[in-house]
Amino acid sequence: MDTFALVVTIAVALGFTYTNGFHDSANAIATSVSTRALTPRAALAMASAMNMLGAFLGSGVAKTVSEGLIETPQGSSGMAILFAALVGAITWNLITWYFGLPSSSSHALFGGMVGAALAGGTKVYWSGVLDKVVIPMFVSPVVGLLVGYLVMTAILWMFRRANPSKTKRGFRIAQTVSAAGMALGHGLQDAQKTMGIVVMALVIADVQNFGDPIPVWVKIACAVTLSLGTYAGGWRIMRTLGRKIIELDPPQGFAAETTGASIMFATAYIFKAPVSTTHVITSAIMGVGATKRVKAVRWGIAKNIVMGWFITMPAAALVAAAGYWVVYLAFL
Repeated sequence: MDTFALVVTIAVALGFTYTNGFHDSANAIATSVSTRALTPRAALAMASAMNMLGAFLGSGVAKTVSEGLIETPQGSSGMAILFAALVGAITWNLITWYFGLPSSSSHALFGGMVGAALAGGTKVYWSGVLDKVVIPMFVSPVVGLLVGYLVMTAILWMFRRANPSKTKRGFRIAQTVSAAGMALGHGLQDAQKTMGIVVMALVIADVQNFGDPIPVWVKIACAVTLSLGTYAGGWRIMRTLGRKIIELDPPQGFAAETTGASIMFATAYIFKAPVSTTHVITSAIMGVGATKRVKAVRWGIAKNIVMGWFITMPAAALVAAAGYWVVYLAFL
């Protein structure tokens, strides 16, 4: 039964990673597709490859997820907590994907972990949740907005006397690099979040010890699944990011992607904080768009997106808590 529970939990974790991939593929490629720097399929293929590579570039975020948010639960109830956390996250991912809302898969997972832990009587490290999740949730979009605005302002000043058509053509080529950087950062951040969950499951099942390195097969499984999910594509969310917030041109797309990638690498390596790629790229697009004129950004759509950010964690937590009680009543 313990082995079966472990296998089911790992399978559901990889299922979450797959939904994370197609839910968040828009983060990496929406701007380059909307500016026609890349065709959709070429962009998805590139993003899939970069996602897979990014998954192997670090382990700090995985350590935060597996050790810094909730106490590692024990026994069959511990596995039920992880299972319920993942179900909560997957449910919220599917709901927001259906409505084309670029919410955070990361915060859906963290909300699911906290909700399931509270329902299962497991200790939540509130200081870790505050330092590594809540504060970055508020700070990263503000940083994305400001840095996106500043990067775009610098580009406008540097190329103020350049031929507009040549400039756009050059930035369309440059976007292939910035989009790749964005996808690499996405793999670095998001694949590690699932690795952290799988490591917790292995510790609960006594397959490995607390603090052991992440097994290579876990890294490969999470990387490949995220990559496959990314290639499946999240077209609904892509339309929201690429067209509905603001109509982007190649220089704006390059500025937004460069901003997003830089923030994701900095937070992963310097702070080991699992930030939301969705929050970062969406706010960067808003900041870039505001350089044209403030009214160029469709703030009504932006408001709906931000509201989705705030309800993601509590909504996923409620679903996860309900999921835990269902599992508890049925199997424990």
